[in-house]
Amino acid sequence: MKVIFEEDTAVEKSLAKVITHPAEKSKWDRIQKAISESETQLTVIHAKNNRNVQIQLSSVVAIESEDRMYCVRVITGERYLLNKRLKFVEEDLDDVHFVKINNQTIINTRYITAFSATDQARIKVDLSDSSSYFVSRFYIKNFRGKLS
Repeated sequence: MKVIFEEDTAVEKSLAKVITHPAEKSKWDRIQKAISESETQLTVIHAKNNRNVQIQLSSVVAIESEDRMYCVRVITGERYLLNKRLKFVEEDLDDVHFVKINNQTIINTRYITAFSATDQARIKVDLSDSSSYFVSRFYIKNFRGKLS
């Protein structure tokens, strides 16, 4: 099968339009599955050698603020740096599994093991790598919406 890419400014940013011949309709399920399962990469900075490295987005547990840069923690325990503002990182993370829980942190909901209510109307979230975070009151509605 030959693949042709075209640009169309009328199409939404997060939408991909696939056009096939009517005879190829039986392959639509496989095409959709292949596209949805394709792994998104995130380009980060390896702190030890200051080189750009690409990591699988699904392996990211949390993205935390560290001064003017952000620390990207993956499930293996490794830490990388990201030289972007959290606002722009959030726009780039088109994945439904990422949720901003406070002004400094975005977490991957795939790695949530437990969460519970705490005092002062906050939620404590425990992740599978033994870390824990607090969801601030401002982000609770968004957090609950992502988990339902």
